[in-house]
Amino acid sequence: MSSPNANPPPAPRRTFVYVDSFNLYYGCLRDGPYRWLNVAEMASLSMPSHYQIETLRFFTARIIARPQDPDQPVRQQTLFRALQTLPNLTMHYGTFLVKTVRMLLAAPLPDGTRFVDVIRSEEKGSDVNLATYLVTDGYENAYDAAVVVSDDSDLAEAVRIVRQRLRKHVTILSPRGRSQELRQEATRFRQIDPAVLARSQFPPELRDAQGVFYKPASWQRPQN
Repeated sequence: MSSPNANPPPAPRRTFVYVDSFNLYYGCLRDGPYRWLNVAEMASLSMPSHYQIETLRFFTARIIARPQDPDQPVRQQTLFRALQTLPNLTMHYGTFLVKTVRMLLAAPLPDGTRFVDVIRSEEKGSDVNLATYLVTDGYENAYDAAVVVSDDSDLAEAVRIVRQRLRKHVTILSPRGRSQELRQEATRFRQIDPAVLARSQFPPELRDAQGVFYKPASWQRPQN
């Protein structure tokens, strides 16, 4: 029998998770062994047990094959299949752009060349989409607490609105632990723990409506 003076357990909090997938990938997944990531498990292990995760929104874009890595879109699509086995996850797609840009060199080449053409790839839309859903879901009282997986300081204003005007809790799970703007606006700011990433991997073999599929072979090794 519990003591009458014991502190009661915290009340459950309806929680939505918002994942900025490119920020997560480049922040703590690209060069390591944890790309086969179950983001629902990662969020659950990173938060106290009374945060009851009801919905995960995954913001991403379909990448384009490039000569140096033609199989990259295939690996991405395999990860998307794995994520779509999670019952409470929804995918939100932005746009992936690849273009050639002429840029000024920091120092001219010996032959006098000052400008070079470079291939620039960028993802567009995820930060805007994430901020829009974060504020809209909060305004509609869909959650008590939000978890934002990103280091993107462009999200700071949306976090501030949710915290100060909608009076919701916002935790930042930071891939790099660097954004002072997000740290200042959030209720809590935590860098993602590599040990949590290690514990949050999908099994090597999964099944969906299309059949059995497997973790990409090149991801079996610690690094590509």
